[in-house]
Amino acid sequence: MAAPTSTVDSGKIRNISIIAHIDHGKSTLSDRILEITGAVDPRLMRAQYLDSMDIERERGITIKAQNVRVQYGGHIIQLIDTPGHVDFGYEVSRSLAACEGAVLLVDASQGIQAQTLANCYQAIENNLEIVAVLNKIDLPAADPERCKEELERVLGLPANEILLISAKTGEGVPELLRAVIERIPAPQGDPDAALRALIFDSYYDQYRGVISSIRIIDGTLRDDTRIRMMRAGENHEIEEIGIRTPDMLRVGRLGPGEVGYIVAGVKDVGGARSGETITEASRPAAKALEGYLDPKPMVFCGIYPIDGDDLPDLRDALDKLKLNDASITYEPESSKALGFGFRCGFLGLLHMEIVRERLEREFDLAIIATAPSVVYRAFLSDGTEMLVDNPTELPDLSRLDHIDEPMLAISILTPAEFLGSVMDLCQSRRGEMVKMDYLSTERVELRYTIPLAEVVIDFFDALKSRTKGYASLDYEPAGYITSQLVRVDLLINHEPVDAFSTIVHKSNADYYGRRMAERLKELIPRQMFDVPIQAAVGGRIISRETVKARRKDVLAKCYGGDITRKRKLLEKQKEGKKRMKNIGRVEVPQEAFVAALKLED
Repeated sequence: MAAPTSTVDSGKIRNISIIAHIDHGKSTLSDRILEITGAVDPRLMRAQYLDSMDIERERGITIKAQNVRVQYGGHIIQLIDTPGHVDFGYEVSRSLAACEGAVLLVDASQGIQAQTLANCYQAIENNLEIVAVLNKIDLPAADPERCKEELERVLGLPANEILLISAKTGEGVPELLRAVIERIPAPQGDPDAALRALIFDSYYDQYRGVISSIRIIDGTLRDDTRIRMMRAGENHEIEEIGIRTPDMLRVGRLGPGEVGYIVAGVKDVGGARSGETITEASRPAAKALEGYLDPKPMVFCGIYPIDGDDLPDLRDALDKLKLNDASITYEPESSKALGFGFRCGFLGLLHMEIVRERLEREFDLAIIATAPSVVYRAFLSDGTEMLVDNPTELPDLSRLDHIDEPMLAISILTPAEFLGSVMDLCQSRRGEMVKMDYLSTERVELRYTIPLAEVVIDFFDALKSRTKGYASLDYEPAGYITSQLVRVDLLINHEPVDAFSTIVHKSNADYYGRRMAERLKELIPRQMFDVPIQAAVGGRIISRETVKARRKDVLAKCYGGDITRKRKLLEKQKEGKKRMKNIGRVEVPQEAFVAALKLED
């Protein structure tokens, strides 16, 4: 089929993102829009149609923002379905940069949640027109009037302009599409100016190379254009340009305001990063688009291949994932216990878990991830400062003056009945209350400053269990403060195992050391000699467990007789075990590392 070449009138285009808290119905609304606009054959329709990864379907969450073009009422609506979890806020920010408007979705039974606020403020900062929508009005627990009043009071959105829909049944969705056409402005752009297009997402296809999602800001992109990546400084020949309907449909050109994809034979994953500006090689634009701020990773862990020969494959896999998810950082590191691997940085714990799972599934790698840690600032006695994201790099106590740890400003929205339980949780994690606001008689917003290290392990799970799943959490970095921190080392047979080292607050050191020693005692196989497992802070042992030796009964052949014969045999065995202990090494099995470093525990 010949590629369509007619240029779309930019006045008929509407570019929107759907933003909301987790589970408020973004993907379901996208499904209904695809159905109502006839973009997908009813026989092929399935739930979470735009979520392309198996892991998204299994967990019921969106991880990657997805774009699709639909037609309704003589207009073209370019829709971007975004993730809701706080760890994927970077995906949301990139999506908003490609739009003029946002549909703010709120669950009519839950009202405003933490990510509702965060995403709404992000859209306001981007000067986007917001269409507020209350979803799930078909639920028995829905209370639209209370939610409307809450949205007007907290976010300043007029109650009479808030739409009521059910994304599940489709009720109110046509009215939403009409409101999008009426309220959201058409994109501005000069079709005759020098070409400037923004890459807002990319992924690697093993057959076609890098496929990039782009938004045309100025000029016109044709399929015979030779393009230039302005930041990378490289030229490429276009192989294909097209739009997602949601299937990939080849077109001859894309004009100002249009969203589409481009294949340009880019094989190097660094050549088409998110935030890159595309221009014409023969008539380049004078200035690149602003692009995106690089996100700063908050959680670090070591990722090592179980088989050392897989190291090059792990490097390639991380390269390809970074193209698709620019918020991952990684650099090579080595460990005495685990060999060679990479120190990787993530935006949060769920982000880390998803990346780890994608490495295993999409690239068929067997890997071990060490315990998560955060970036500390260590100030030495000589006045120098160093950043420490790996506990083994923390200098000796004798050289340290003090350590600063990263803090978070967290916002928790919870039903009032769980207020005491949530405050107790925050205080037990060394949190300091900043303020408390009642959004209504039933719902409270708590703001705390809390150490990041206390949040990354299981804070979110503890919050959900204490509030029966009703509380929501949003967070952002809040600088550094000086804390009483120490490094806990684990020694197995008097040899430190660097993979188990971690930095904890002084008050938690004894508990962490005791817990890890007890766990390792269960996991390390018995040897022919006693194996001591010790937890130490500096040179001080704070906990000890012993894996008892296997015993061979050397007296089995003695049926009575002189006691000195038995003593002689026992002394000989004792000497042998002593010699074996001096020259023996305890190999920690891979299963022990995997089990001991499991996040869930």
